[in-house]
Amino acid sequence: MAFTALILGYSSVQEAEDHAFYGTEAMSAMAPAVTDGVSEDRRRSDTVVGATAKVAPTVVSIVGSNLDGGGEDEARSGAMGLGSGVIFARSGDKVRIVTNNHVVEGFAKLDVVSISGEKRPATLLGRDQITDLAVLEMDGAGIKQLAEFGDSDALQPGETAIAVGNPLGIGYAPTVTQGIISWPKRTIPVTLGQEGEFDWEMDVIQTDAAINQGNSGGALVNLEGKVVGINTMKVADMGVEGLGFAIPINQAKGVIDTLIKDQKVTRPYMGVVTQDLQAYKGTEGLELPSDVKKGVLVLDVVGPAKDAGLKSSDVIVELDGKPVDSTLALRKYIYSQKRVGEQIQVTYYRGAKKNSVQLQLEELKDR
Repeated sequence: MAFTALILGYSSVQEAEDHAFYGTEAMSAMAPAVTDGVSEDRRRSDTVVGATAKVAPTVVSIVGSNLDGGGEDEARSGAMGLGSGVIFARSGDKVRIVTNNHVVEGFAKLDVVSISGEKRPATLLGRDQITDLAVLEMDGAGIKQLAEFGDSDALQPGETAIAVGNPLGIGYAPTVTQGIISWPKRTIPVTLGQEGEFDWEMDVIQTDAAINQGNSGGALVNLEGKVVGINTMKVADMGVEGLGFAIPINQAKGVIDTLIKDQKVTRPYMGVVTQDLQAYKGTEGLELPSDVKKGVLVLDVVGPAKDAGLKSSDVIVELDGKPVDSTLALRKYIYSQKRVGEQIQVTYYRGAKKNSVQLQLEELKDR
């Protein structure tokens, strides 16, 4: 039987026996598709390799520190922060890098380490806590390759995704993980403050390509090697495998341009520290009307809210005549519908009495 297998061109006795049992057409259906002598599996693999090779040189490690000196031991002890970034543009003799805000936030000194292990100091151009994006600038001498942005609006569920990061900053090749786009636009709740409540929502790309700690700020790319998202671990601390998130690049572009131009994204604020009324344990002590079950409980007031006469224990129920039933709803209305300097009408309960006041929105300062 072995001789027969070789004569007929089969690679093994088992393959010859399979051919005799199943027939030629069935064997062709079972085998991987072949085009020009290259299987589809191999062709797909080669495409991933090509896409990775295109973007990998643009993915860098970002090292944040508040130290004047120190080395690897201090980084391991937690005195430093490590994340990733993507070189995406050139400005004169400088290059610009996009990363996550939480990668750079709180550090006085930022350094960038390239795929070759070269370390260069970087300057923070601007950052934004709400979108979790930041832009850095550094000397661009010798840097030839820039990442190309793709179209995140064109992503489809099931499409191949490649996550690339450089989390160690010690010159090794970047980490590369492959998966699919689970959902191109997923809205998920996040926490901006220290209270642990969900008080904002982010539109993100959901992927099962592994995005590990330290890969924050790296690139999520398509099979063309184009960046379609900026990886983030900010919203992925749930301890679940196969659940990674990236900021859609179409959403990030406008923020990046604003950070380069203005160093920040300007947003209005009322000056209230709040909690959802329905999550508050002591509602009886507020002496509200029995039909007031939802609203925004004011815990503290500063700036515009204080000047307008709002006080702690007030319960906000409307903004400009529109109902608000949570801190998230309040924040989304202000950020999306109002501008710094505009007036806003706040309707609230103080005990059983319903009141209304006008206040002027001021600029939100970064925390």
